Amino acid sequence: MSRRPRVLLANYPLHIVQRGINREPCFFTDEDYYCYLHWLEESARACGCAIHAYVLMSNHVHLLLTPQEDGAPSRLMQSLGRRYVQYTNRFYRRTGSLWEERYKSSVVQAESYLLACQRYIELNPVRAGMVADPGQYRWSSYRANGLGEIDVRLSPTVMEYLLFPVRKAWHEAGRERWCAIEWKRLS
Repeated sequence: MSRRPRVLLANYPLHIVQRGINREPCFFTDEDYYCYLHWLEESARACGCAIHAYVLMSNHVHLLLTPQEDGAPSRLMQSLGRRYVQYTNRFYRRTGSLWEERYKSSVVQAESYLLACQRYIELNPVRAGMVADPGQYRWSSYRANGLGEIDVRLSPTVMEYLLFPVRKAWHEAGRERWCAIEWKRLS
């Protein structure tokens, strides 16, 4: 049976999830997380994808991004996957794929689900019981989106431009926007 084609249209935000084989770890040391994030930034820039949110869990990855052209997410994930898997195979003296199947991607409706999707991604470590506050988790975009720290990998979403036209106001509103409602509800 052939694979169903992906819907990867320009200027439509996507939620991408990639899991480790059998839900096994994909990241083993801090160096692994740093390498993945470095190659994510390089690949996103080269492929024309704006990254809005991310979380690197020990056995899977969530990304929220908007491609500037059709097919860009496929090129990004192929480039990123190739580099990271080669790195882990060489460094840990292993062979084969690190990732389970193909990555999953879902088009996100900007008006109704974009900020909820971003919250879902950034609160993943809280739901997994790894931290009590999303700001405690180092491998997430929460510190930039929620606390105003600088993360050069990130671009504000179209909705954030509409809600917070000045970048400074976007960061200042971040902690209140995320914490006041959502993560306290999870405690």
